[in-house]
Amino acid sequence: MLRNIWCYLVVFFGSALIAAGFNLFLIPHRLLSGGVSGLSMLVGYFTPFNISLLYLLFNIPLLAAGWFQLGRRFIVLSIASVVGTTWLMTLIPVVPVASDMLLASVFGGVLVGIGSGVSFRIGGSSGGFDIVGSIITRYRDFPVGNVLVSLNALVILAAGYFDNNWNLALASMVSIYVSGKVVDMIHISHIKVTVFIVTNRTDELLRQLLGLQRGVTKIKTEGAYSHVEKDMLMTVTTRYELAELQRIIKKSDPQAFVNIVETVGVMGSFRKR
Repeated sequence: MLRNIWCYLVVFFGSALIAAGFNLFLIPHRLLSGGVSGLSMLVGYFTPFNISLLYLLFNIPLLAAGWFQLGRRFIVLSIASVVGTTWLMTLIPVVPVASDMLLASVFGGVLVGIGSGVSFRIGGSSGGFDIVGSIITRYRDFPVGNVLVSLNALVILAAGYFDNNWNLALASMVSIYVSGKVVDMIHISHIKVTVFIVTNRTDELLRQLLGLQRGVTKIKTEGAYSHVEKDMLMTVTTRYELAELQRIIKKSDPQAFVNIVETVGVMGSFRKR
């Protein structure tokens, strides 16, 4: 129960950052954030329709598609994020915090990126192309931010064409690039690490580690100086799951020697969440 409350609080915090990035940095300069929010802004700039309402309406079909592909919990949190962002956009006034367009694009991108990233980290998304990116990364092991940047390029081209102002389009591209990179810094499930654990408590550790649903290889080792035989456990996991693995090791064998190295790539069977 407490965990669910915490998840929704984090999602609401992310929504607040996204809404602030929109209304305080991007919209006052007619910049775009990309994806569904960018489409909403693009339509809102050239029509009398409200951008926050368009943001909600454009997200509905993507949320419906994600319900079948990504699971109930993910979409429920995503719906909470979309509704929260829509509501907060009506509360936060549209006023420029930065007078310089480039500064607005960078800091707007940072806020939107943090807001989207924390939603991803807690197990949801901020809706829009985030859902499309999550569906793609479910089947292809790409960083989510890179997927979003690629999808958002189409929105930028449309903005430059319709507005006939490529300075705005290029500044929007900077915002989207910054946002994508910030997302990848926070949402780290695509980064793999290999963990080597030299331990005297093999059985106890294995009982805990196998509960993470990651493969573990047991290797017999011998100390070069002490000639004492020990077991070394090797497993590949994600940076996102590493904290839980470290907690298990500290609890099961505080004296274990652990070597953690970043993994360039993985071939073969590797479970994706």
